[in-house]
Amino acid sequence: MKDFAQLINALDSTNKTTAKVEAMVYYLQTAEANDKLWFLALFTGKRPKRPVNTNLLKQWALEITQLPEWLFIESYSSVGDLGETLSLILPNAENEIDKSLTQWMTELIALKDQTDEEKKKYVLESWNGLNHVERFIFNKLIGGSFRIGVSKKLLINALAKFSGVDGNILMHSIMGKWKMEEENFDDLIQGTNINPDESKPYPFCLAYPLEKETQDLGDRKNWLAEFKWDGIRGQFIKRNDEIFIWSRGEELVTEQFPEIVSALKEVEGNFAIDGEILVVKDDKVLNFNELQKRLNRKTIPKKMLEELPVHIFVYDILELEFEDLREKPLSERRLLLENLIKNSPVERIRISEIVHAETWEDLADVRENSRDNNSEGLMLKELNSHYHAGRKKGDWWKWKVSPLTIDAVLIYAQKGSGRRSNYYTDYTFAVKNEDKLVTIAKAYSGLTDKEIMEVSKFVNKNAIEKFGPVRTVKPELVFEIAFEGIGFSSRHKSGVALRFPRIVRWRRDKTVEEIDELEEIKKLIT
Repeated sequence: MKDFAQLINALDSTNKTTAKVEAMVYYLQTAEANDKLWFLALFTGKRPKRPVNTNLLKQWALEITQLPEWLFIESYSSVGDLGETLSLILPNAENEIDKSLTQWMTELIALKDQTDEEKKKYVLESWNGLNHVERFIFNKLIGGSFRIGVSKKLLINALAKFSGVDGNILMHSIMGKWKMEEENFDDLIQGTNINPDESKPYPFCLAYPLEKETQDLGDRKNWLAEFKWDGIRGQFIKRNDEIFIWSRGEELVTEQFPEIVSALKEVEGNFAIDGEILVVKDDKVLNFNELQKRLNRKTIPKKMLEELPVHIFVYDILELEFEDLREKPLSERRLLLENLIKNSPVERIRISEIVHAETWEDLADVRENSRDNNSEGLMLKELNSHYHAGRKKGDWWKWKVSPLTIDAVLIYAQKGSGRRSNYYTDYTFAVKNEDKLVTIAKAYSGLTDKEIMEVSKFVNKNAIEKFGPVRTVKPELVFEIAFEGIGFSSRHKSGVALRFPRIVRWRRDKTVEEIDELEEIKKLIT
C-alpha cells in the first residue's frame, strides 16, 4: 500500500503527462506482479463492490474525533470529498501497518460478509496504522469510490513504455472483459488471448478551424458540407463478426455502447467506418451533457438506455472487406459508405446528412442557424480529399458558429503549476440566482500574463477564506466567459454545465450587479 500511496500522491501532485507516465512506470518496475494486476484493475474501473456503508465510516470517525456533526458537514462541504475529509479529521496514526496492495484488496473483499462490529474493528485498526495519504486511499477503496485522474490513453502510454508492447494491443487487452482470478499481469499486457489485428483502428483524419473566407476555397461544388456534431468521434470496426468502438483519444469504448454494438452486428460485411456517437430522442439530437451521462460506466442501467438512446451518424468509410480505402477520394468513399448502410438499414445508424446549398452565401445562412439542431456549425470537406492521418491544412475545415457568452464574477481562485505556480490562474465564476451567487464554470485560459498578475494581486489583497490551495475572493471582478454549449446538469450547483468554458475578456466596465442571471442563462438550453 505504501508504494501505491506514493504513486497516487505523485499523480495528484503534477499536471504534466510525462511526470504521470514516469510515476506509473516506476511503480510497475518495482511492484509485485499481483499488485501490478490490482493496479490495472483499479485504474480501469474494475474495483470491487463497496464493503462498508459510508454513513458508518462517518459515524465511526465522529466517535473517534468527538466533532459535532455540523462541523463535519462544514468540513465536508469545504473539502468536497468524503474520503479525504475523513482522513483529515482523524488523529495521527499510532501504529504502522505494512501490507501489500493485494493483501489490502483481499481483506476488503472479505470484509463485505462480516458484521458491522467486525467491520468497525477492522476499519479503526486500519485508520490507526496508516498515514494521511494511505488512509485517504483506504477510505476511497472501502467506500467504493476509488477514481484517479488518469485517462486510459495515459495509462496505455505508461504500460507501453514499461513493457514495449504496442499500445493498440494493450488497449484491446486490458480494456476488455477480464477477471482478476483468471489472469496474470504478464499474460494480460502481452495480449496472449487476443488478435490485435482485428481491433486495430486507423489514425483519425482531423480538421483545422476555417481561417479564411469561404470564397477563397474555390468552387462551392467541389466541397461536401455536413453538420458538425458535438458528440464522441469514433471509429466503428467490424472484422470477422467482432465489433470494436474506438474514441478519437484512441480509447476502446465498446462496452459503453451495447446498443451500438448490436446495431453494427446487423450491418453485413467487414468494415471500418468513421462517425459520431450522439444521443438521439424523438428524432432530435440532444446536447453533449446528455451523452456525458452515459460515459465511463461499468454497466448501463436499463432506464438510462431507454432515456438516453445513442445513435451513430456515420460520414466516412476507411476499410471495406479488409481493403484500405483511405487513398480513394472522398466522393468515392461516400458512395461506398452509402451503399453499405442502405444495403443493411439499421435504426441506430444514420448517414450524416449532406447540407445542400448552391452558394457559399446560402451555406453561411445554414451555418448561422445550426444550433437549432444542436450542431456546432458545419464541416467542409474537399470532394477529392484522401483520408489522411492527423491534420492537413486545405482538405477538411471546421466552420463553427460563434461561441455563446455570459458575464460572470470571479469568486474562487487557485494557483497554477509550472512557471505559473506563483500566480492565481485557475478561476471559478458565478452568476446571480435571485439574491445569491451560484458557481457556473471554471476556466483556466484567456488572460494575458499581465492580466494574470493583476488578478493575482487582487486575490492576495481580497481573499476572504482559505480552503487548502483555494481562495475565496470578494465578488468584484467581472469576466466574459465563452462556451460551445450548455445543458442541464445535476452535478453542478447551478443546475447547468457549460461546454469548453474559457475567458474572452476582463469586463472592467461592468460591476457584479450587471452579471447574468441564472434563469436567463437556462433559456439558452435547447
